[in-house]
Amino acid sequence: MTASSASESASQSISPAGAIVTLADVKLTLTSTAGPVNILRGIDLSVAPGERIGIVGPSGSGKSTLLAVLGGLEGVSSGQVRVAGADLNKLKEDELALWRRQRIGIVFQAFNLIPTMTALENVMVPMELAGAADAEARAKAALAQVGLAERETHYPAQLSGGEQQRVALARAVAPKPALLLADEPTGNLDGSTGQTIIDLLFGEAARLNSTLILITHDQSLAERCDRVVRIEDGRIRSIEPGKAVLAQAAD
Repeated sequence: MTASSASESASQSISPAGAIVTLADVKLTLTSTAGPVNILRGIDLSVAPGERIGIVGPSGSGKSTLLAVLGGLEGVSSGQVRVAGADLNKLKEDELALWRRQRIGIVFQAFNLIPTMTALENVMVPMELAGAADAEARAKAALAQVGLAERETHYPAQLSGGEQQRVALARAVAPKPALLLADEPTGNLDGSTGQTIIDLLFGEAARLNSTLILITHDQSLAERCDRVVRIEDGRIRSIEPGKAVLAQAAD
């Protein structure tokens, strides 16, 4: 396959029948005192199981809102939203919460740890809420996987920023999610610490065979993914292959 043919195939949608994510003409309009605000303006996207997707675009383009839609945190005004085996438009709030705990892992820019809980307890919370009998064992394994086996009993205030984000990553991957979402996960970290988090993120997604959808302002980071989706003004402007895919195609 040539680099040009790889680019053409990357811009095409994955067959919805085999997709873990299918968005069809997704629109989201919010009301404000100045009138309606169109956040998403007709998003069409299919993602294959195990694929790594980088989402880039200017601030205010709708990237984080799109991720919130994928995670069932934000409803849409119209359009089809099928994610990890569920039609999100048909789920009630309690059904969405259970689906999210079982099928989705989310890593935010802010660590979002509970300050009164230890690292181990923070990782256990979503699994306990989902009724997992082995929540503690899985949380311990996840913390060990990100290099924090010796920090289980530490509280967030006793951890560095990088360690807190590793706890957040462990919390996201411990349930072995089908889909892993990350919204600027290195935004609050220095360069070397951020690189460690990214390597762990990609490594855990590969180990679990989880689909990864990553928002970043770093084009070089996005290009580590299989495809790079550029969003502007609530619309997908382009979908291109990542550098690794182009390199393989050129061989």
